[in-house]
Amino acid sequence: MVSRAGFASLLGASFLLLLLRSAEPLGFNHRPTTAGDELSAAPSRYLTREERWMSQRLDHFSPTDHRQFKQRYFEFLDYHDDPTGPVFLRICGESSCDGLPNDYLAVIAKKFGAAVVTPEHRYYGKSSPFDSLTTDNLRFLSSKQALFDLAVFRQHYQEKLNSQYNRSAGFDNPWFVFGVSYSGALSAWFRLKFPQLTCGSLASSGVVLAVYNFTDFDKQVGVSAGPECKAALQEITRLVDEQLRSDSHSVKALFGADSLKNDGDFLFLLADAAATTFQYGNPDALCSPLANAKKKGESLVETYAHFVKDYFVKKLGTTVSSYDQEYLKETTPDDSSSRLWWFQVCSEVAYFQVAPKNDSVRSAQVNTRYNLDLCKNVYGEGVYPDVFMTNLYYGGTSIAASKIVFTNGSQDPWRHASKQKSSEDMPSYIIKCSNCGHGTDLRGCPQLPFRIEGDSSNCTSPEAVNIVRKQIVKNIDLWLSQCHEPTRTW
Repeated sequence: MVSRAGFASLLGASFLLLLLRSAEPLGFNHRPTTAGDELSAAPSRYLTREERWMSQRLDHFSPTDHRQFKQRYFEFLDYHDDPTGPVFLRICGESSCDGLPNDYLAVIAKKFGAAVVTPEHRYYGKSSPFDSLTTDNLRFLSSKQALFDLAVFRQHYQEKLNSQYNRSAGFDNPWFVFGVSYSGALSAWFRLKFPQLTCGSLASSGVVLAVYNFTDFDKQVGVSAGPECKAALQEITRLVDEQLRSDSHSVKALFGADSLKNDGDFLFLLADAAATTFQYGNPDALCSPLANAKKKGESLVETYAHFVKDYFVKKLGTTVSSYDQEYLKETTPDDSSSRLWWFQVCSEVAYFQVAPKNDSVRSAQVNTRYNLDLCKNVYGEGVYPDVFMTNLYYGGTSIAASKIVFTNGSQDPWRHASKQKSSEDMPSYIIKCSNCGHGTDLRGCPQLPFRIEGDSSNCTSPEAVNIVRKQIVKNIDLWLSQCHEPTRTW
């Protein structure tokens, strides 16, 4: 992902069409994967799961490499009664994209009579250019390549609509882009780099700031937990650290994680399990049993072990192996998403969720050295996240764009890598409630398991969610209307 800002020129539609048409396909295979964002559930959670395919260029930055791969996408046209109506581009992120989710975006699409389309991110799910995910083969996995994928897809789909409705090649529907988390960052960056291709963007929990030592993540976990739960988690961390020194096998086995030979991998698993409950709006799943155990004088470590095995692993579908560096080194894993995302972490954005020097919730062994050693061990020498160049290229929280809505949940540790202050033509909203987390505006509460149409009734303050949703709709309405003006100023 490292590149200087001077390379960030905006390309016209004609060049994008040239990229789309000037390649020779390769017969790459595609295989499905699973990931935390797309947990298995009833079909009603999807608007559609019917797969469609297009050819995508492997390297958008090489004038001589004309290889292509097949990229999967989905489309939903049930609300698109007016052929000139808007098209909502929902960006899939760092997981297998198995359909169009029936969350709050479906409600917005119905209101605006929009078509909804979503392309799968390169390398993830069935859109992998290579069978073997060697470090060398991963060199085409970056946010920059993904943004050009989106631009080419946008042009491809617009041409498809024009052909379907027998319109001239120059006709353009108004487009609006949506994303959550990393794909929320892509949504903002797409508006930044290709403002001529979208009327605006929603960056829900959009992590636009690359962070080397992301200590604010752990600090927010402590704030979201509250004093009593935070103290219990810190006590668990202290006890587990002690037990690792005396009998590491037994304590790992207690958590069903004795396969993790690296102590750092094990401690990162435990830290992630706690953070996930606040990130996805279900704090009671963790803090209530810990409070009860404390009150009854029961073992906090054993109580936490039950939580990790029953909630984090069994209910949320987390695999222990996804924390194992030896598994991450495999180039043909059953679940490729962890190896792929860690590569993006190690090569572009870091987001190293390290323990602060003081008052940390997670173990101090989850530090910068652990993360750098992981990157080197899994991908070899030379893979390093130059966050300075990443933020120079995109702007970080000082992103110099317009017509982007940023939203974040008050309890989400990731909000500290997002834009939390409004600036001209880029409003930012913090949704405040005790279980408002990652992507609450589109996903409702809790964010896991899935909520049909982003149901907000289980948020501790549904009104707080609905107020921000009204602001999102208001901005979409305004910016779409400006796209219809005879002279576009965007």
